[in-house]
Amino acid sequence: MWTDEVQKLKKERNAVILAHNYQIPEIQDIADFTGDSLALSRIAADTDADVIVFCGVHFMAESAKILSPDKTVLIPDEAAGCSLADSITAEQLREWKAEHPGAVVVSYVNTTADVKALTDVCCTSSNAVDVVNSIDPDAEILFCPDQFLGAHVKRQTGRENIRIWAGECHVHAGINGKELAGQAAAHPDAPLYIHPECGCANSAIYLASEGVIAPERVHMLSTGGMLDQADRDTEGTVLVATEVGMLHQLQKKSPLADFQPVNPQASCKYMKMITPEKLVASLRDMRDEVTVPEETAAKARQSLERMIAIGNPGSGE
Repeated sequence: MWTDEVQKLKKERNAVILAHNYQIPEIQDIADFTGDSLALSRIAADTDADVIVFCGVHFMAESAKILSPDKTVLIPDEAAGCSLADSITAEQLREWKAEHPGAVVVSYVNTTADVKALTDVCCTSSNAVDVVNSIDPDAEILFCPDQFLGAHVKRQTGRENIRIWAGECHVHAGINGKELAGQAAAHPDAPLYIHPECGCANSAIYLASEGVIAPERVHMLSTGGMLDQADRDTEGTVLVATEVGMLHQLQKKSPLADFQPVNPQASCKYMKMITPEKLVASLRDMRDEVTVPEETAAKARQSLERMIAIGNPGSGE
């Protein structure tokens, strides 16, 4: 059994296995910890493991390395990228900053180490509003890279001096308002769990304001926030607008509820690249190690630590 091999190798390597909520169920179930990328990275930093195996996408493994510089960090498939993290490069951010001298850069944790190194303060989807509210009201803000999360923050804070980068997660962007309206109409009593990265987020707020959807049904939540809300929604249908891998953890959290995706095709091909075979090979051969240059890591760590100093980063993405 591949699971026996993983357990044996994990013990030999003194390794801890982390799995993001969007991984395939088999990977989630064998992991020592399952959750969002920032929470997992912080957990790993507190363990006595020598090796962190991050079953997620590349920027997540980078974050683990930034917070655990003395540990070996592996990703079972180094080609597992992220369309959102790739939607802004360090060079693009450098140019944007030059166009707006003195502006405060707020970057979502779903960014590369190089981008974090050019960032003043990071944020998660659960604390982005708090992070922006902590900044001088007169200071201009450059928010990157997710345009939907940025729109959510602008709406919640009422700030006009916030510029938003036009990036997106291709999976979340593909969950649209038409699908949401159709599913909400088909399930008139179902709560709606909506990730702020989704293309349907603005539509949900509009439909609620117009009375098409009861406002109390709409929950704008990070992945961790969805798990917390599942403690309260213990039966009946619940509509979920995020990557479909999240349904596995939700169903485990509240087995009697029926969690249904707003878009069943909302599956990230990068998140699904890590397989049991690749996990075994990564542990066996110690392959696909993730490194971050020391200078970059130090600057990126500062942007994460500033976020943590503002308050609990919550449940991350």
